[in-house]
Amino acid sequence: MTWRFPLFTAPPHPAWRALASRALRDCTRLALTLGLALATGWLFQRLGLPAPYILGAVFGVWLFGSLAPALRPKLGVARWFHVPVVLGLGTMIGAAFSSGLLGHALDWWPTLIAMALATTLATAAGYSYLTRLRGYDPRLALLCSLPGGQAEMILLAKTYTDKDYVVALCHLTRVALVVGLAPLLLMLVTGFEGVASSYRVQAALPHIWSLDGQTWLAFVLCAGLGYGIARLVRLPMPHLLGPLLLSAAGHTFDIIDIPRIREFVILAQLAVGGGIGGRLARVPFAELAGYLCDGLVNAALILASYAALAGFVSLAFGLAFMQAILAFLPGGLYEVTLLALIFGFDLAFVSFHHTLRILIIFFSLPWLASKLAPKS
Repeated sequence: MTWRFPLFTAPPHPAWRALASRALRDCTRLALTLGLALATGWLFQRLGLPAPYILGAVFGVWLFGSLAPALRPKLGVARWFHVPVVLGLGTMIGAAFSSGLLGHALDWWPTLIAMALATTLATAAGYSYLTRLRGYDPRLALLCSLPGGQAEMILLAKTYTDKDYVVALCHLTRVALVVGLAPLLLMLVTGFEGVASSYRVQAALPHIWSLDGQTWLAFVLCAGLGYGIARLVRLPMPHLLGPLLLSAAGHTFDIIDIPRIREFVILAQLAVGGGIGGRLARVPFAELAGYLCDGLVNAALILASYAALAGFVSLAFGLAFMQAILAFLPGGLYEVTLLALIFGFDLAFVSFHHTLRILIIFFSLPWLASKLAPKS
């Protein structure tokens, strides 16, 4: 007699085969992308470059993908991996807030108004250049000019335009300029020891295995509940702003205390940078060359608008010029906040102003997009 076990001998359902195939493909792409990003980031760190892992991830994945066409379809970061990274990133950004923030925030209203004005002027300058002089589609020009977080703006770009790689390139150019130039400018003030100390501070961040169970629980609950509440109230970019605002509230009222985790900081830079590099590698360089020039001019206009307002604020209110620059220049929210921490500036002041900038952008974007031409 022959025994049959249908559960083990029957062929898998086509849907399960497709799901398993997609999961295997995503994991292969993720491993290759993060491996290239990590190797290049480590090299950039050895060379002493600023923000080595995010810049190394972008340019490393982009370079290898451009030089090896067979690799291009195998590069990228799946959304199921990227979104949890952003959840954790928002939670750690919110950890920059403290119980004394509310009292200080009332004294910052003049500079907060200046930040809102700078955001409006910078967006208008970039938008006018791209639409009037370069003939960009209005929605594409708006997404390229809004000085929000690069990873978040790229996610939004998929909703509003087909050329999300152009948006990625413009924001990458802006953030790379800020992240690259700000440390050099700070180095002129603090000397070479200031850059060396920034590496020591990053090395002193706690390891992931040093956290206790209570901290891990707070981290996971803050990320998950923040996302759920943001979805419930239809907050824009819920996977970023939900955990950020809930974490900020928890730290402001001393309910939770979540540190910055060294390995997660590196992972976030690899995921964000590797995803951008993978997208850019699939775009022909001849097409990117023109967009790169536009991105440089657009970034220069945006940064000049913020720098001018920062200089005015510094003179009018007696603030340290470099602190005003860090609070206004629209780099990556986490990167600029980390620079403020490393170089000893008021972390709450810097992070609060950049959070306001991002909130202004994300709350106004749906309204602005609805007033412009439809997706081409």
